[in-house]
Amino acid sequence: MTPERGATNGTTKPSSEEVADILRERIRTGVLKTGAHMPTQAQLVQEFGVERGAIRKAVEHLKSEGMLTAVTRGAPPRIAGPPPVRGGEADDDEPQQTAALLGPKILAAFGAPEVRIDALCLTAESLALALAEPLQRIRSGRLTPRSVKVRILLPDRHLDLAFPRPADDAEDAAQVHERWLHLRNIQGAAMRHHLLAMRSTRDLDVEVTFRALPFTPPVKIYLLNDTEALFAYYTVTRRPEQIDGNTVELFDVLGSDSTLFTFNGDGEARDGAFVAESSKWFEGLWTTVATDLNLEP
Repeated sequence: MTPERGATNGTTKPSSEEVADILRERIRTGVLKTGAHMPTQAQLVQEFGVERGAIRKAVEHLKSEGMLTAVTRGAPPRIAGPPPVRGGEADDDEPQQTAALLGPKILAAFGAPEVRIDALCLTAESLALALAEPLQRIRSGRLTPRSVKVRILLPDRHLDLAFPRPADDAEDAAQVHERWLHLRNIQGAAMRHHLLAMRSTRDLDVEVTFRALPFTPPVKIYLLNDTEALFAYYTVTRRPEQIDGNTVELFDVLGSDSTLFTFNGDGEARDGAFVAESSKWFEGLWTTVATDLNLEP
């Protein structure tokens, strides 16, 4: 395993629980692969800057969860696999609402040393919310990626959107569009600010790039570390919305309620093909029809 920077990037040493959290995320994301040996205690002591006892406790945490095989004298344990699903909780690969699934998936992706997220969506709201937890863990030293690269495709500001749009009175179209544009810009700008702040606070290599699409996306997709794709349909509904004190009937979507389907590139051949083709599709849009995007008002 390639050594990473110390877990805290500072003087405060992580606890055994924090070390276990970081190792757990590496197992979840495949950085530490099933069947492979764990790094030795000496390697982990050097990486995290803690006493050997803290490493032993962290390893015991993972053993108790069934993530490691029994320790053989003179050799580190092997990776048994990701943590099992707790009773009553949904499987990570089962379709779930974006609000429930995207956060854990993004958090797991940040367990890799090199984090890459590509997203195509109507606004960046769901992604911005999902990034809050991993960014907090980076600030506290519980996650220590070396780099984070984020690319986001959003509809162009001048586009006549298929949704959201007024269901009845076309005179409300300008207000509806301005409201969507304001949300697109403020959410995207806030997310970019919080990501780029990691450059100075944690000495992290960060790139955040937005580009504009010439169409209204009927689906949204998140590509995580080139190994996993999360896909959802935008289902259009009719609903009322308060805009500048007036109730406007809209044809709109609720992205946080959209059902996300998970495709794992390391799983079945069909899933792997979907991840690969989705990556090609995104790259094609990014390098051809997409244009520079301005998040300013």
